[in-house]
Amino acid sequence: MTDAPQASKTLLARILDRVFPKIPDFFHMITEQTIQVAHTVDLLVEYMEHGDPMIADELKQNVHEADIIKVRNLHELNDAFSTPIDREDIYRAIIALDDIVMYCKTTVHEMDVLSVKPDSFMRDISHCIKEGVDALANGFAKLGTTPATAALDANAARQAERHAEKLYRKALPILFEGSDYINMFKRREIYRHLTNAAQHMALCANRLHDIVVKIS
Repeated sequence: MTDAPQASKTLLARILDRVFPKIPDFFHMITEQTIQVAHTVDLLVEYMEHGDPMIADELKQNVHEADIIKVRNLHELNDAFSTPIDREDIYRAIIALDDIVMYCKTTVHEMDVLSVKPDSFMRDISHCIKEGVDALANGFAKLGTTPATAALDANAARQAERHAEKLYRKALPILFEGSDYINMFKRREIYRHLTNAAQHMALCANRLHDIVVKIS
């Protein structure tokens, strides 16, 4: 025989869940996505340091795992009755993080297709991306507890992007010395993918800062 008080409590809980749906912990979900992006970038750095095809394969698998988290976050956002911050800010953060991952994947894929080996500029730019994404991971993790302090992490990510851009501008005149034009344009293509990843990292930092301003 069903326990009447327990059954009544369960019915009441179901009614309350319909009237007052639980809000997903979007701060935790975006932090989880950022940590996954950081792992992708760690693999990018490792690939730029060693050029190991096995690392490239691992990165491609990791991109798949990052995509699963992105899709879950978007699904939760679409289904959420309400959100703790502006819905558009959450969406933009999710997409900007995914764009970083996509450019990491594109970089490694085209290096394979074009038979381009890592060089010191690629390595150094990838380190800038890592520095910025690590700052983003720290910043998003603070939103649920000390959001005001996350502004410093957003600034650190933007500074990392500016450093990456300086390296790119430094690399170009060196790259276009000599007469091996095919190699020049191949490498320039890879440099651009890396700086695009850095630019989306800075864009994500702007999204983080927008959220900080609104909830602090």
